Amino acid sequence: MKILHLLYESERDYFGIGGVGVRAYEIYGHLKDRHDITLLCKKYPGAADGYKDGLQHLFAGTESKSLTKTFLAYAYKAAQLVRDRGDLYDIIVEEFSPAIPTFLHAVAGKPVVLQVQGYTGALYFRKYNPIYASALSLMEQLRPACYRNFIFINDETAARFRRNAGSRTAIIANGVSPELLRTPAFEGDYILYFGRIDIYGKGLDLLLAAYKELSQWLPAMRLVIAGDGRDMEEFKKAITALPGEVRKKIEILGWVSGNMKTEALRKAAFVVFPSRHEVQPIAVLEAMACGKPVVVSDIPGFIFVQKNGAGLSFKSGDAPSLARSMRELAESKDRRDIGLKGRESAKDMTWEKVAARFEKFLVETAEMR
Repeated sequence: MKILHLLYESERDYFGIGGVGVRAYEIYGHLKDRHDITLLCKKYPGAADGYKDGLQHLFAGTESKSLTKTFLAYAYKAAQLVRDRGDLYDIIVEEFSPAIPTFLHAVAGKPVVLQVQGYTGALYFRKYNPIYASALSLMEQLRPACYRNFIFINDETAARFRRNAGSRTAIIANGVSPELLRTPAFEGDYILYFGRIDIYGKGLDLLLAAYKELSQWLPAMRLVIAGDGRDMEEFKKAITALPGEVRKKIEILGWVSGNMKTEALRKAAFVVFPSRHEVQPIAVLEAMACGKPVVVSDIPGFIFVQKNGAGLSFKSGDAPSLARSMRELAESKDRRDIGLKGRESAKDMTWEKVAARFEKFLVETAEMR
């Protein structure tokens, strides 16, 4: 089967890569030997078409350091390519983003699957100016209703979107590498944040404020940051503004993968995710697979953590609440048992199993045309 996947973030992208991109590469890494896969990605400085790790990459758009301009150019060029060359493929998968108005339902001649990995809603108005936020909110509400085939990450996200009667829907969660499940249990000595450096969305301002407070109670507990993103320089400035005795206990690893990622997780006491908005982030699943308890905000995207007893939650947006939850977990005698509960719940979520569910839905959708 020939698959075209519109993937707006890719490896080495100037704007970074998050869960959307990681999920695609993990799934297609298991499918590339059975299918002909093309990733249609957002152009970035230095991007070149060609094969990488068995996957064909095509880049569309413009080389700009403005994310809005890049998204809009990508939407226009990607839709143009689908209109001109879409018939070469058996099925098209589009990653949904309200900021990328492709309107593929109107130009694609082959079945299109809209993969929806999140819902933002009112958070747009806290993050952007009212005009831009209104446009994004409207697109988030209207565009999905034009499509007929959907993949959602969880039931909570699926419930947020209006769909046509008779539309086909699959709930396919994110996954983890089986190697993480085999990582020996280890009692680490630092708090780890692992993810994209997005200060507001990921709640990193809350993390620094909470860690400053926690340091008064547990002065020996370090904070390690693993990740990268466009807010890195601003984040470093925020760290620099902290008191010296707090600042010196914070270490930034940058982007980690492979063995470096496993080691960062393995040596942590627990992992913290203070996000204001999430939908089943891969990083949380990876921490659970390593047997690490987690501290998460009490948003819908983290409900699965509480259901599985894999960690503690705090009131979203509340730094003192986060500090209290981190202290509670740091001092808990049950921390190891909490981590093992998370690992147990992650055992059925390997990327190989996720890829098989994904493949089955695409094949069935293509055959129904």
